[in-house]
Amino acid sequence: MAKRIQFSAHGGPEVLEFVDFQPAEPGPLEVRVRNEAIGLNYIDTYFRSGLYPLPSLPSGLGTEASGVVEAVGDQVTAFKVGDRVAHAGGPLGAYSQVHVVPAAVLVKLPDSVSFEQAAAVMLKGLTVQYLFRQTYQLQAGDTILFHAAAGGVGLIACQWAKALGVKLIGTVSSPEKAARAKAAGAWEVIDYSHEDVAKRVLELTDGKKCPVVYDGVGKDTWEVSLDCVAPRGLLVSFGNASGAVSGVNLGILSAKGSLYVTRPTLATYAVPAALQGMADELFEMIASGKIDVEISQRYPLSEAAKAQTALSGRQTMGSTILLP
Repeated sequence: MAKRIQFSAHGGPEVLEFVDFQPAEPGPLEVRVRNEAIGLNYIDTYFRSGLYPLPSLPSGLGTEASGVVEAVGDQVTAFKVGDRVAHAGGPLGAYSQVHVVPAAVLVKLPDSVSFEQAAAVMLKGLTVQYLFRQTYQLQAGDTILFHAAAGGVGLIACQWAKALGVKLIGTVSSPEKAARAKAAGAWEVIDYSHEDVAKRVLELTDGKKCPVVYDGVGKDTWEVSLDCVAPRGLLVSFGNASGAVSGVNLGILSAKGSLYVTRPTLATYAVPAALQGMADELFEMIASGKIDVEISQRYPLSEAAKAQTALSGRQTMGSTILLP
């Protein structure tokens, strides 16, 4: 037997239960991993609340973890028992001591990256990789806007942008978070609690605005994000931290300068053929010191509800991990 977090009804963090379960044997193309560390992400709250649909209830939760392979299916050739691995995809259930996942979502973890670093960075780091290197290929000298720059994704984005020679303007909600974003490599920060974001972007870009704006907040920042995109520029709406964007009038894109909008997901970019290469680029950024993985909060797996409450209440900075 092992322990995991599951929920039987949608709702707030209070629906999460810490229960015993019997880990399954891996199927022909699956791997069973004993988790050493587990990542906490906003997408977990979307599944818990019902924003994102589930196949059935009760359900496990979580898509990101790192650990050691303890069993492999008879058709798996890329991994063996004892391998250090990590993943940021696959079936829900990473909030667990033991998790069975498809081999196709796993990557090999080099010794230069710890289990805690991997669990804290896989989803967030691969997200920044596809945002900066694939959705829009940033070039040195670009000036971009990135919302929630002191969050888990944001702090990685600040560091990666600096490494690329990109001027990242980050939005934050407090002086403390502004200092964190600046320390991580943000070129400038805007405290939206008392500053007009669109006006400041105009000032910082000499009226040109940004060729690309990255928005993981969603509903609350949708309109201001559009106001910060240069004509024929791109708004990348990649998250719903404040709720989903809905009721969009496409005419607003023409009115604001023939803008482009995309709503990407990691799953579309991190296909099996590309996944290890994306992860290797991320791991090299960590090993070289260009990205420092900041783990600001650690919770026992049994306190997953408490961890999610802190995350949703914007009481966290950097990454949060659960320890089984």
